[in-house]
Amino acid sequence: MTAYIIRRILLAVPTLIAISIIGFIIIQLPKGDYLDRKIQELEEQYGDSSSMEMAEELRKRYGLDKPMVIRYFVWVTGFIQGEFGESFEYEVEVSELVWDRLLLTLLISITALIFTYIIAIPLGIYSATHQYKFSDNFLTLLSFIGMSLPAFLVALALMVFVFEVFGIPLFGLLSSYYEGAPWTTGKLVDFLKHLWLPVIVVGLNGTAGLMRIMRGNLLDVLGQPFVRTARAKGLKETIVVIKHASRLAINPLISILGMSLPAILSGEAIVSIVLGLPTVGSLLFRSLLVEDIYLAGTLLMLQSILLVTGNLLADIALAWADPRIRHE
Repeated sequence: MTAYIIRRILLAVPTLIAISIIGFIIIQLPKGDYLDRKIQELEEQYGDSSSMEMAEELRKRYGLDKPMVIRYFVWVTGFIQGEFGESFEYEVEVSELVWDRLLLTLLISITALIFTYIIAIPLGIYSATHQYKFSDNFLTLLSFIGMSLPAFLVALALMVFVFEVFGIPLFGLLSSYYEGAPWTTGKLVDFLKHLWLPVIVVGLNGTAGLMRIMRGNLLDVLGQPFVRTARAKGLKETIVVIKHASRLAINPLISILGMSLPAILSGEAIVSIVLGLPTVGSLLFRSLLVEDIYLAGTLLMLQSILLVTGNLLADIALAWADPRIRHE
């Protein structure tokens, strides 16, 4: 088991290096850079000479006068040391911008992931054990609807519905009178009131897809010889399904856990823009628009580290659950 974990960690390192190189290049592919837009703004305010002088100072300050290769190595070296550089747009250290947003992103994503598995697995088991009955057909219809609806549309519909019916505004993660205030019981309750909407929206698509996978896996397992043997021995159907069949049917879902993380994070990014959430998604979107390369690169790398770590944990959990993988 230890050798398997070490191999997976060693494979993660070149993956992260490749992501950092490709991501840093892609961020700068659009024509021009952040200073082109800044120069235009300065020209409108101060005139040509002032704007050019300030632009040269900004280029030296941000290191944009250096070749891309040097900028990459300076940035990635600083990233390893915990120094992420300075944000062009916000004119503060990137580290001051990302940690609070990353914590909120993790909170929403992990909660959505837990919500997805808690809801999807029981519904998948129920659907498989009631194959072709009304309840199975109804859950199948709901799952197809859940997989088809875009996250931003669900977010808008739920936000409008809750406001019209209950009069509760759900834009953001806190009511306006709690923003900037110290954490109290009232602020925590208000936060939880706003948290359920992004969690449901982000987890909805994954719940629908995971339920279908669980249903299919369980139907395959229920047709295997050992299940027929267990039934022939007189075991109760509940024991056959829950103790024997479901255990095997859940194994593939552990490997899917690693692939669920990218989908949830990308879904969180869209939902955060629609609902105005102070998370990584909306900040990354803004940084890409203005080519804030150090901020965008840092956010991309932090998310990549989370995803690679999630996949590593999923592989370890699958190896623990299925000894055959450890010996491959």
